Amino acid sequence: MTLYGVELVRCADADEVAYFVGEELAAAARSGMSIVLTGGRTPGQAYQRAAEREPDWSAASLWWGDERCVPPEDEHSNFRLARENLLDRIEAPPREVQRIRGELGPDEAAREYDELLRGARLDYVLLGLGADGHTASLFPGQPTLEERERRAIPADAKLEPFIDRVTLTIPVLASAPEVVFIVTGEDKAEAVERAFARPPGPETPAGLIRSAEGRTRVVADAAAASRLPA
Repeated sequence: MTLYGVELVRCADADEVAYFVGEELAAAARSGMSIVLTGGRTPGQAYQRAAEREPDWSAASLWWGDERCVPPEDEHSNFRLARENLLDRIEAPPREVQRIRGELGPDEAAREYDELLRGARLDYVLLGLGADGHTASLFPGQPTLEERERRAIPADAKLEPFIDRVTLTIPVLASAPEVVFIVTGEDKAEAVERAFARPPGPETPAGLIRSAEGRTRVVADAAAASRLPA
């Protein structure tokens, strides 16, 4: 079995995954990169580690790979996750915090973010992986996987919570020289195998995203990587 266009960083457990990614995020902030954040429990731990390691984010720019169409204080907001675990814990805020204003609704929020992204260069894209193979809010077999003109688009939710979403498109996510998937848990093992050890296809959207000009890595704990080659 081979890996399709990715490097595997195999960690012992979820804590080690969060530590590794947190260290990278801190270094990216220190270097003044434009960083794309994701949602989820393990990224939240990584954000805490990044805040501990680098309290000054004034050179960095923050973006989001996707967002639910809720206010920023809502429990389902990816922005809220980053605010509580990262932004509220650092001393100097990023020079830019370009959140997706999901409260505007999917169409208007996507239109606004599409314009914000015009001409933007993204340096470091952090992505999660769902058990169904989705990443950001790009779900299996959906028309969103075919979009090649727009940078941000509306997306229907295909799993709970069933809330409309806005997502970056595949070309934008793949434009960064550093694309990193953060994955933990045995329940993700099959999706990890399908996304990274099988030929890419629309049934597993994460498998369609590879950095166009740099490297793509999967940072996974032993449980999530259990079906990948040693």
